[in-house]
Amino acid sequence: MWRRGMNVLFPSQTDPSTKQPANRPARRRALWAAVAVLTGSMLLAGCSRQSGTAQAGASAEPVQGGTLVYLEQQAHTNLYPPAGGFYPNGGVLNQITDKLTYQDPETLEIQPWIAESWTVNADATEYSFKLRSGVSFSDGSPLDAAAVARNFDTYGLGNKALKQPVSEVINNYERSEVVDPLTVKFFFKKPSPGFLQGTSVIGSGLVSPATLDRPFEELGDATRIIGSGPFVVASETLGKELVLKARKDYSWGPAKLAHQGRARLDEVKFIVTPEDSVRIGALLAGQAGFIRQVQAYDEKRVEQQKFSIYAPSTRGVNNSIAIRPDNALVADLKVRQALLHGTNTKEIVETLFSPRYPQARSVIASTAAGYVDLSAKLVFDEAKARQLLDEAGWSLGANGLRQKNGQDFVLSTYESLPQPQNKETLQLVAQQWARLGIKLNVLAGDSGSRTVDTLDPDKTGVLPGMVGRADPDVIKSNYYPSNRNVLLQKGGVSQKVKSFEDGKLNRLFDAIAAETDANRRLALTGEVQNYLIDQAYVIPIFEEPQAFAGATWVREVGFEAVGRPSFYSTWLAKR
Repeated sequence: MWRRGMNVLFPSQTDPSTKQPANRPARRRALWAAVAVLTGSMLLAGCSRQSGTAQAGASAEPVQGGTLVYLEQQAHTNLYPPAGGFYPNGGVLNQITDKLTYQDPETLEIQPWIAESWTVNADATEYSFKLRSGVSFSDGSPLDAAAVARNFDTYGLGNKALKQPVSEVINNYERSEVVDPLTVKFFFKKPSPGFLQGTSVIGSGLVSPATLDRPFEELGDATRIIGSGPFVVASETLGKELVLKARKDYSWGPAKLAHQGRARLDEVKFIVTPEDSVRIGALLAGQAGFIRQVQAYDEKRVEQQKFSIYAPSTRGVNNSIAIRPDNALVADLKVRQALLHGTNTKEIVETLFSPRYPQARSVIASTAAGYVDLSAKLVFDEAKARQLLDEAGWSLGANGLRQKNGQDFVLSTYESLPQPQNKETLQLVAQQWARLGIKLNVLAGDSGSRTVDTLDPDKTGVLPGMVGRADPDVIKSNYYPSNRNVLLQKGGVSQKVKSFEDGKLNRLFDAIAAETDANRRLALTGEVQNYLIDQAYVIPIFEEPQAFAGATWVREVGFEAVGRPSFYSTWLAKR
């Protein structure tokens, strides 16, 4: 039996007749063999170029050359830059595209990159950028003001004919103006204080006009993405592997980085490796240099072998469960409050995760701009949860389930493959809710059925999710009707919206997106966090990092502000 993943078929994890692991040792051996074949010769070639360097762990000067083998849990989907929020997509785009500005991952300061300088008017409705000269896309076309204008006109307005959607990080966009070959100006219908930070994110990667001429459905093929970044796509086997080669004439990295000029590596080889144990095993055996998605239960094993774990914060909406009021079972506030207080997030974190996954204390991470500590509103209280269900008219039936008007209280949700141990997290939530008399079905499903059913609140009454961005607009991105709309309000993508719309919530989002006073904007961010919890629309569980592991001979891997890797400065020491 096979299940369809992102552009590739993977063996099913269970035997359908027994629900037990389906010949997992044989499956792992097969995957190990595949990784070994793909990586062995590449690693030997990479190491042969590193003679004369110091051993790992000793001081050494950076070395030019070599191939980094990088194992990714999932295949990328679409590489239209505004789709870069999916971490496998962003991990590719971060190597092959540049951004107008650079956000320092430590200070979160916005710094020059393709834009040398910029000005913003008093009400944040006009932004003007002066560009570096001599920058080009890898197809030779200039990265000039006209190209930048074309990028942001597309990201800000979308292109219906080519089915290219509007970027979730750009609000109130009106138009661009090419002032001169190296100066571009942007105009907004209303204040857009988040735009400057928005020019630094993965969703604002700059691509050539030829790329923007292609319809959205063609942009899942990485060979069709022409950027100006330090690496270019050399080859791709869709869903399996992607080879990036250094662009030899690259000379326009972020101005404040210590490394300048072309990338130090010759090549980065992405290999899609969905099995956790295979990624870890390949790393520990020296068949890979860097891997993404290290599960908490593997951390000790990795560290005991003296490998490094990296867990950069995503600084956005925490790993959470959204409760969708358009599902009649959870339309009552008391019911949603019961689910919130009946969820023991401390038990989840302590059972499944490590200290790198802090228990959530609000809707957004403690490292996020505008965070407020709402721990007092997120207290686990099973007795209170039972009382709230009783008050809402849900009585315990003979079958152990809550019932009302002859209906059992049964909800369904789909596991989210990109999120760490999400199936196990939801299964533990299901056990906790079962003690209240509520059944939660945790479904896998193929990608098609999952996508369709999550747009129907009756079929998917609750939904796990998170989103990273180092700006207060991140909350709007997740819950606003015309963005991700995980609450399935009117005006969004839901296929079966009945009546749910929260005007107060949406007005708060609009206010955050348009508020130019920094302190007031942060205060509004705190207000919306309180409102989401007061209405029990969200059950925050933990602050989600992006967890990577690397060999000690892989040096200077960078991360952008919300945890996507950058291999621009990376080099390989002698092993």
